[in-house]
Amino acid sequence: MTVSFSSMSEIARAKRRYDSTNRRVRAAETRTRIVEAARRVFVELGYARATIPRIAAEAGVAVETVYRSAAGKAGLLEAAVLAAVAGGVERSDVPVERRPAIRQIIEEPDPRRQLRLYAATQPGIWSRVGPLLRVLDAAAATDDALQALRTRQAEFRHAGLRRFAGLLASRDVLRPDISADRAADIIWTVCAQANYDALVLARGWSRDEYERWIGDTLIHALLPPRETDE
Repeated sequence: MTVSFSSMSEIARAKRRYDSTNRRVRAAETRTRIVEAARRVFVELGYARATIPRIAAEAGVAVETVYRSAAGKAGLLEAAVLAAVAGGVERSDVPVERRPAIRQIIEEPDPRRQLRLYAATQPGIWSRVGPLLRVLDAAAATDDALQALRTRQAEFRHAGLRRFAGLLASRDVLRPDISADRAADIIWTVCAQANYDALVLARGWSRDEYERWIGDTLIHALLPPRETDE
């Protein structure tokens, strides 16, 4: 059988594409291990004691590999926080509105059901990201980079809630006396980490009780009353 030069060239290009794909997959898997290891070490040891060599050992990679994966410890903590919010490292680069749970909220036509669906996301988010944010809060007082990270996270969260409130306003479902900006502030406050910590961690509410309280509170605060509610 004769193999033409053009066929050999196609085979070579296919092999390069295969090798490139494999490298990207391996790099993504390595980054996932590093970010998940960083999360565990930050929560266990706190920010100051969570050294890069300790994170590398936890991830099973070289120290240099950790340094290449993020901009130092602050970058690793930010990556861990973003992954916790998204529900996984592989989801953290996906725009918020394209994540399945958020798509379901956006596409739900009934505003009460929308607020219930949003409430359902909160127990999981705070159980995942809360421990990391407590690490961040403890360390930010003496570290400008971490203070900036805390500010970015707060602004990112409020911007997302402002888009959600804007969606409700665009559908003309908010109470007449509630603007989109005010609605975003109300959602921000009701769904704050402090309420999760107080009700679930301190007072022992179940996740279902906490979720139901958020839904009830948001519906009462944001939507016009109706004769029957859920």
